[in-house]
Amino acid sequence: MTRILSAVITLFTTLTLFPQQSVDWGVSAGVTGYLGDINPDRLFVSPGAGASLFYRYNIHPRHSLRSSFMAASLSGSDQLSGNAFQEGRGESFSGYIGEMSALFEFNFFPYATTAKRWTYTPFLAGGFGICFIATDVFTYTPVLPVSVGFKITPHKNFGLEAEYGFRKTFYDNFDGLVDQVDPEHRLWTHNNDWYTFAGLTLTWKMFNRLTGCPAYEEIKVYNKRR
Repeated sequence: MTRILSAVITLFTTLTLFPQQSVDWGVSAGVTGYLGDINPDRLFVSPGAGASLFYRYNIHPRHSLRSSFMAASLSGSDQLSGNAFQEGRGESFSGYIGEMSALFEFNFFPYATTAKRWTYTPFLAGGFGICFIATDVFTYTPVLPVSVGFKITPHKNFGLEAEYGFRKTFYDNFDGLVDQVDPEHRLWTHNNDWYTFAGLTLTWKMFNRLTGCPAYEEIKVYNKRR
């Protein structure tokens, strides 16, 4: 676990050292949801609030590396389940999480905040990270973040994004209930807790002197054709 934490912190720090002309900064806000023993399959039953900051290095108009930090609240309650057994059990929890992650983004169309107004693309992102958990106890666990989204450039050097993502954890105690699933029906998707995030993001570029940067040649050609 210590090696994984060190690797995430090292990669998170390294990404901030890339050339500034290829970098976007971003801030996100949205809602979080919990999936686990109290809430096995319903999205955003007891939504929490979440916000994140990220630093994205654009390797190419279709490929980017993103390091981010997210803080959010999570909660769950048997009383919201609509299940007689759970309502009788009466378990609940609430707490906070912090996440450091590094993700690779793939844009379906060439995209850059320095492009013409209303440039857009759907995108996929995936990577790995560390989640710090403060519920009944304080601990941390590796996470595998995966998300889908849509980007658009309403103004030069600025972007808007909508994103929805799942976080697969390797921890089964967000809610204080461990291994509450029948062993004969236990799946890898339910044996550990998950959390989700849906939000809107504002991105901006502080530097846009891209002369001589070959990674943006495709964007230039793309814009001339529009």
